Amino acid sequence: MNARISILLPVRNEARFLPPALSSIFRQTFRDWELVAVDDGSTDETAEILHAAAREDTRVRLVAAPERGLVPALNAGLAFCTAPLVARMDGDDISHPRRLELQHAFMEQHPEVALVACNFRHFPRQNLRIGMLAYEKWQNSLSDHEEALRDLFVESPFVHPSVMFRKEAVLQVGGYRDMGWAEDYDLWQRLAAAGARFERLPQTLFFWRDRHERATRTMIEYSAEAFRACKLHHLQKGFLSGVDEVVLAGAGMEGRRWRAALAAAGIGVRCWVDVDPRKIGRVLHGSPVIPPDQIRADSGKMLVTIGTRGARDGIRAWAVAAGLREGYDFVCVT
Repeated sequence: MNARISILLPVRNEARFLPPALSSIFRQTFRDWELVAVDDGSTDETAEILHAAAREDTRVRLVAAPERGLVPALNAGLAFCTAPLVARMDGDDISHPRRLELQHAFMEQHPEVALVACNFRHFPRQNLRIGMLAYEKWQNSLSDHEEALRDLFVESPFVHPSVMFRKEAVLQVGGYRDMGWAEDYDLWQRLAAAGARFERLPQTLFFWRDRHERATRTMIEYSAEAFRACKLHHLQKGFLSGVDEVVLAGAGMEGRRWRAALAAAGIGVRCWVDVDPRKIGRVLHGSPVIPPDQIRADSGKMLVTIGTRGARDGIRAWAVAAGLREGYDFVCVT
């Protein structure tokens, strides 16, 4: 009989941290799971550790493969998952003992939900930078589906190895893709476009190891440029479909990077919106810089590129007061 949860664990050269990660799986209060571990051509002791785990627990299933990269490893593992629910896990992180229990219970009670995340916490914390702490606080604040969708183009709303999803929902949108940007963020975008519902458990059930070698720090697919490209790709399939000119709120460096990306996609900038009196009245890359009070609901689609911490709420309040509807008239992309 198949397990009720498949844990999808792709690994490469994780011998240093894999034992505690596996221990956190074996300590789960929910016991009806299988672990599908994909060894992506490891050259350290990762394979030996996985084989030892499989000898000790028959719920561990190994998928050995030559090194092909994360996306092929994820898709290979997903094909081996026999359960309707898949919990992601990485080889250097830690799951709370009740993670599977609580996520499974939620998914059973809410069949309309395609993916459930949970709050997370970085560790170790002594060398965490302000940006990572801010990301942790921001993501954990996205408490439900509506908030996740509202901020979908700001950043990735979920830590990939913390989620549980319905396998069929992911297969229906094409599984994981290698598009030159973060495979998980691309998946969230496609699920959202397909009408999938997201939720988050308020408990901190996942502990995300911060280290210099982490993929989010080292892989070009997780760079700011790659995220911007992914956002624009999906914006053009929805919010910016058929649009050849936009309003850019924010005439700073990030706004200028967005102008360049938009220009490469054949989309021009009608005008810039800024509050800096030194910028208002100027012409930037051929488009005028205007104050916020000149924006109306018929001004055209607007991308908000102001990334200053704490500024997003103020911008939203101004936009709503001006009669703009988020997701229809404007989208925050930083």
